[in-house]
Amino acid sequence: MDIEAGAAPEARAVSRRRVFYIPGYDPIPPRRYRELYRTESAAQAAISGYEIALSPGRGTERFGWHVTARMDGAEIETDVEVLVWSDIVRDSMGHSIPATYLGLIRTAWTYIGTGALWRLMRLRKGPVIAALYPVGFLLAQLALAVALGWGLGLLAMRGLGAAGAGAAGPWAAAGLGVAVAIAVLRWFKARDGRFFAYYLMHDYAFSARSRGANPPALETRIAAFAEAVAGALAQESDEVLVVGHSSGAHLAVSILSDLIRTGRVPAGGPALSFLSLGQVVPMVSFLPRAERLRRDLRYLSQRNELTWIDVTAPGDGCAFALCDPVAVSGVAPEDKRWPLVISAAFTQTLSPERWKALRWRFFRLHFQYLCAFDRVRDYDYFRITAGPLTLGARFAGRMPSRSRIEAAVSKYRSVA
Repeated sequence: MDIEAGAAPEARAVSRRRVFYIPGYDPIPPRRYRELYRTESAAQAAISGYEIALSPGRGTERFGWHVTARMDGAEIETDVEVLVWSDIVRDSMGHSIPATYLGLIRTAWTYIGTGALWRLMRLRKGPVIAALYPVGFLLAQLALAVALGWGLGLLAMRGLGAAGAGAAGPWAAAGLGVAVAIAVLRWFKARDGRFFAYYLMHDYAFSARSRGANPPALETRIAAFAEAVAGALAQESDEVLVVGHSSGAHLAVSILSDLIRTGRVPAGGPALSFLSLGQVVPMVSFLPRAERLRRDLRYLSQRNELTWIDVTAPGDGCAFALCDPVAVSGVAPEDKRWPLVISAAFTQTLSPERWKALRWRFFRLHFQYLCAFDRVRDYDYFRITAGPLTLGARFAGRMPSRSRIEAAVSKYRSVA
């Protein structure tokens, strides 16, 4: 990769910046992200010795906030907007318990039947285990519900038989058993905020349902997001930064590819930057009908209109850590420039005490990229989103991680 050539056009100071944050598969309203940014930026500022403050968003219909920062002797104004698709997520999650189990069967069949699961395991086992967890836990819930219903039904049948309930006894006992099984399943679903089994099952089913193709509602939203970013590029600022977290990373790939293809990145305009965090691109790009995503990955990896930095960490068991999303998808061209794959290195950028507290909190670690580090190095989310340098300038000359994975592993590589 020609890192310096890719970063050179962006090597400028920033006093005004626009940031577009694209969440992953998350049904939670965007206020969560503002609160996370407020608390974690204050923590990082106290550690790193700079000043940062938030105020309400201005001049946009989309949800966001304004950031004022003083870093390295410079004053920077940043407007952050969340590109919301949580309504699409919620609609995809609005399934009954039987529909969820049907989705489980379809999703397992898609990943196993296409061979994608075995190839994903050759990359990182962590996210594959995370994908298998809801399958196993939902099946365990079902087995427990059936066992309790069956057992209590048998006890009821014996009790009714002893009481001389006659022919109605078996039916009453069976009804009790079914009612108990349903109650157990509903109990687990009501507490999925602790278990995340239904949530993760819906997440993986969302892409598996169309075997990697974007559903129409998501394509429409991608087009709207592209318009929002194009509007920012036409206004006065020094940098337009798109941040895609988790599943939001592959949405950002398509948004930016569409922008560049259609000539909506003006020459001499703001620096265009793309920061992908904790990406799970292979979960989609390895599926047979993900031609759109693979085509966009290939296209974006060659462009000099932007800087693309991909940040993951081996400590994040929910991401494909240090897996070059273009290369592992088997679509890397000979003139590939991007992404620059680097590690957030949680075991080094978090103190031993902090790492010990977070190590087994897998979902919290998946959001650590958006949080403060008490032993921060060159990856500082708040310097990137509110600091005085463009993304390209900040990482100019930075070498990619030596332990990155670039083998072309995907079976499906068509970009037609």
